[in-house]
Amino acid sequence: MRIAVTGSIATDHLMVFPGRFGDQLIPDQLAHVSLSFLVDALEVRRGGVAANIAFGLGSLGLGPLLVGAVGSDFAEYEVWLKEHGVDTGAVRVSAERGTARFMGITDQDANQIASFYAGAMQEARDIDLAQVVAGRDRPDLVLVGPNDPAAMLRHTRECRELGLPFAADPSQQLARLDGAEVRDLVEGARWLFTNEYEAALLLERTGWEREDVLSVVGTWITTLGGAGVRIDRRGVPPRTVPAVPDVQVTDPTGVGDAFRAGFLAAVGRELPLPAAARLGCVLASAALSTVGSQSYVVDRERLLSTAARAYGTDAAGELAPALEGTP
Repeated sequence: MRIAVTGSIATDHLMVFPGRFGDQLIPDQLAHVSLSFLVDALEVRRGGVAANIAFGLGSLGLGPLLVGAVGSDFAEYEVWLKEHGVDTGAVRVSAERGTARFMGITDQDANQIASFYAGAMQEARDIDLAQVVAGRDRPDLVLVGPNDPAAMLRHTRECRELGLPFAADPSQQLARLDGAEVRDLVEGARWLFTNEYEAALLLERTGWEREDVLSVVGTWITTLGGAGVRIDRRGVPPRTVPAVPDVQVTDPTGVGDAFRAGFLAAVGRELPLPAAARLGCVLASAALSTVGSQSYVVDRERLLSTAARAYGTDAAGELAPALEGTP
């Protein structure tokens, strides 16, 4: 399965606060918050939702096509992605802006406060998917991830015009989009990805009920943190797949992206949905136990061992075909 991943490509600046954010908030002063957190650690890592998902897919041997906009400071990052099986031929390099920056602070309960500077990502709106796929193997699926909002809307429209199946993953950008824009991004998607909070925000933005969403998408995948993942399809009872238990929580950044990579890799290799969700959870657990969104190592035996511990040996055996070609 050939997957084109559109969305953000960024550098992550990850900081650790040794206390709890909630302890610093005064309930009757929330309208006037002015806080500064003294952090104990800073890690600068490669990130961006599209790049993170592409890294996971590439590490699993799927050779994804990365589509996004970066600055001239991308050269070293590009080498890294290529070394991990990512096709970067559709990445646009800005002559004026630097690569986007993500800045996040995580407290001791794994809560996170973050900000994002778009930089060159603003130019993603100028990328024409018709030109991207011309002369290349036509993708079987386009993931429309969080990006410049105009780029997300354009890529979704182009997928419909070109007859390309697409997955909607609006994620963090839901806060920037109005109801009409969210409906436009979601309608007709083969897959819709959200976390639990984003699912509630999507319903609030669109004014839809859950059944309304399920009437316009193929499958809705909702990650539930430590509770696992829920799979919703119209006319079918929801299915919940538990998360991998007893994982050391080191850094939550990019865990959802790793889930998406594992899930889509399994779907691309024709595994059933519960098995795909299990592989997504296994890869997410690997990401959760490392600092940085692309620091985990895809090791076939280790992933199968984790799957066997979490879901049993039969479930692990079911995942084995999706890990063919991985180290």
